[in-house]
Amino acid sequence: MATNILRRAASSVLKSKTESLFTGTPRRSYASVAVGTDIVSAAPGVSLQKARSWDEGVSSNFSTTSVKDIFKGKKVIIFGLPGAYTGVCSQQHVPSYTKNIDKFKAKGIDSVICVAVNDPYVMNAWADKLQAKDVIEFYGDFDGSFHKSLELGKDLSAALLGPRSQRWSAYVVDGKLKSFNVEGAPSDFKVSGAEVILEQI
Repeated sequence: MATNILRRAASSVLKSKTESLFTGTPRRSYASVAVGTDIVSAAPGVSLQKARSWDEGVSSNFSTTSVKDIFKGKKVIIFGLPGAYTGVCSQQHVPSYTKNIDKFKAKGIDSVICVAVNDPYVMNAWADKLQAKDVIEFYGDFDGSFHKSLELGKDLSAALLGPRSQRWSAYVVDGKLKSFNVEGAPSDFKVSGAEVILEQI
């Protein structure tokens, strides 16, 4: 009897996790940041790694770029996604920004940035494959510290991805969030695309 109860409980937990991953049912509230938050203060001392080849990494002594340098004094569109080479990320999310890059520039945006919990070498190869490197800046958050600081981390072990991130987008001016969108589930693509955030600028 006790064994059956434990099996049902384990099954219920697994079902809940799977549903939250694929159906959009949230398991907790989202990020600790919100419109008005200073993203630099929310991620103190955090750096990202610009997409590059291994040889470029060696020649730059594996340099990183601080969050402050990315955002301070600039108008930036940034979008985060679960990972390079994954379905929605490759087929919808990044393409929505590449095809609208001229519209962002016309609105005075200094840079459009894609960030994921991947190393910068994977991000570099992925950007090349998508033919997006010339219009979008790709950054790796190799250990997830940036997304953890913003409470945007997501355990995607059910999809064999491990610790990754939510799917999200933001319009940031001089480090402060002017608009901020988080999908209900990483497989969703409803509020984080380019068309939505263009209307929020």
